[in-house]
Amino acid sequence: MTEAVDPGVRPLRADAARNRAGILRAAAAVFAARGCDVDVREIARCAGVGMGTLYRHFPTKEDLLDTVLREDFLAWTREARRAAQHREPWDALCSFMEDAIARQARQRAMFERFARSWDASAVHDCRREVQPVIEELLEACHAAGVLRPGVGPDDISLQLVGLGRIAELTEPTTPGAWRRHLHIALDGLRAGHDRLDQGAQG
Repeated sequence: MTEAVDPGVRPLRADAARNRAGILRAAAAVFAARGCDVDVREIARCAGVGMGTLYRHFPTKEDLLDTVLREDFLAWTREARRAAQHREPWDALCSFMEDAIARQARQRAMFERFARSWDASAVHDCRREVQPVIEELLEACHAAGVLRPGVGPDDISLQLVGLGRIAELTEPTTPGAWRRHLHIALDGLRAGHDRLDQGAQG
């Protein structure tokens, strides 16, 4: 990922940049497989660097985890925007939600931070990054008349949290079972299901 460069910050030396990139690759793999509780010494070992090198780039484990999480969210939002340009609105929304749950299913740390730390600063930053994508998808769906009235970005975000929890519970024993529940949720989001909205308002 290309990061914004602060003109007041000296660029990393080539070897330091390689070390940082290696740490991030190792951290992404280890956090995905083992979740947030992994020992950073395991990440340093996988990256082939010493603890001093790791801490020079990421003074705390939270710094490292937040960087990995943000990069994954940015990749997700870029892919979602590109995909939405080449699909019908409803197909784009379905693809976005399926990709989101698939990422949570294979990325334990993402689920743990996104679903269980809803108000944490790093999660808030990630939600802020993806919010415009959700808004664009919903605006297109509403304009096309394919989305039930009243559905907003928070509804989609909370659907993703709930479906991510289902994925966490079922993926170890029944891989892909979460797709059934995603389809059920999507059926409920389609236009023509107005009665629940009226009941909720009443």
